[in-house]
Amino acid sequence: MFKDRVDAAGKLAKKIHTLKIEEPIVLAIPRGGVVTGDVIAKELGIKLDIIVSRKVGAPNNPELAIGAVMHDGSFFPNADIISALNIPKKYIEQEIATELKEIERRLNKFRGGKDYDLTGKTVILVDDGIATGATMFAAIKWIRNQKPKRLIVAIPVGPSDTIERLSKVAEVVVLDAPVFFSAVGEFYEVFEQVEDYRVMEIMSSYGYRPKTK
Repeated sequence: MFKDRVDAAGKLAKKIHTLKIEEPIVLAIPRGGVVTGDVIAKELGIKLDIIVSRKVGAPNNPELAIGAVMHDGSFFPNADIISALNIPKKYIEQEIATELKEIERRLNKFRGGKDYDLTGKTVILVDDGIATGATMFAAIKWIRNQKPKRLIVAIPVGPSDTIERLSKVAEVVVLDAPVFFSAVGEFYEVFEQVEDYRVMEIMSSYGYRPKTK
């Protein structure tokens, strides 16, 4: 049990600090992951950035991920679920378009654009915890295509089966990987919703400015 995101991030930073890392950058997944990422970036004295991937939910069951989409339109499907539910292509395209608008809104508001240069860098991908990992796996695949030198996923907590799958596609630093898992929030004493203004405050401390039309 962690006190809050700051407590979990401090413990995570200590584990990351033991790794030999060259040209690192923290990439956090909003919103909760930005609080976690901020603590880690400051503890390690490195730059913080954000990356947004959005889950695409199934018809009549938005919590069931049929895939996830990145800011450049890259869609990473959960082919088994799409096939099993016989989900129409048109539905998927409509949901992707909706999520892309939200991704663009967040990137413009939090970092001022959607251009990245991750080539040759050590990317530390951070969130405050994961469940199914749909958005995390999409982010990993996209980051891999940017040719980083190294990719480390750092999370306080996630179910053991998801952590096992993650470890096959990236280095993983995790504090707790329980077998029995229902929600990330159950592992925190305080797990309040992180509002946009808080993310903007954190990002502005690293020099990011929102993009205005």
